[in-house]
Amino acid sequence: MAVIIGSIRKDRFCATPAAWVAERARAHGDIDVDLIDLAEADLPVVLPGDDGEQAPDRVRALGERLAAADAFIVVTPVYNRGYPASLKNAIDWFFQEWVAKPVGFVSYGGVGGGLHAVEQLRPVFSEVHAATIRNTLSFPNFWDRFDAEGRPVEVEETEIAAKAFLDQLMWWSDVLREGRRKRPYAT
Repeated sequence: MAVIIGSIRKDRFCATPAAWVAERARAHGDIDVDLIDLAEADLPVVLPGDDGEQAPDRVRALGERLAAADAFIVVTPVYNRGYPASLKNAIDWFFQEWVAKPVGFVSYGGVGGGLHAVEQLRPVFSEVHAATIRNTLSFPNFWDRFDAEGRPVEVEETEIAAKAFLDQLMWWSDVLREGRRKRPYAT
């Protein structure tokens, strides 16, 4: 499972919920978690043309990590009612790596908890033939939702939501992995 830190801003909060959900995923069961920081991936913002130009090494390296994942957790803030450009750029650089794989969202923001970003990301992932799951972990007024060690302050409520989220994501991961094994997905 790849957990993707969707924001690359300086002094971002995104790494906090990403580290927390990665920890929850590891504790959930037999899940290998790859924590992918888009700030470290340093993807170019200009995609190659149709002239056969090869992607840079750093793009190919990220592509290998995405291809190895059977499921994704995308951690995103909301920026002006949308999601970060860095996240859209990461989606657009790849296609086959997303196909027939489930995507779950962890979002954060002000009063809406980042859900505007999630609802805009659903059709984007649909276009690359990924399957977004229904459950989302959302943190409204995020500055009040985590303690100094990066853990949610509403422990019991958050643990219950995280378990349901991970159960759902893993169900889809198992089903889609088996489906991809049995028959290639037609795009």
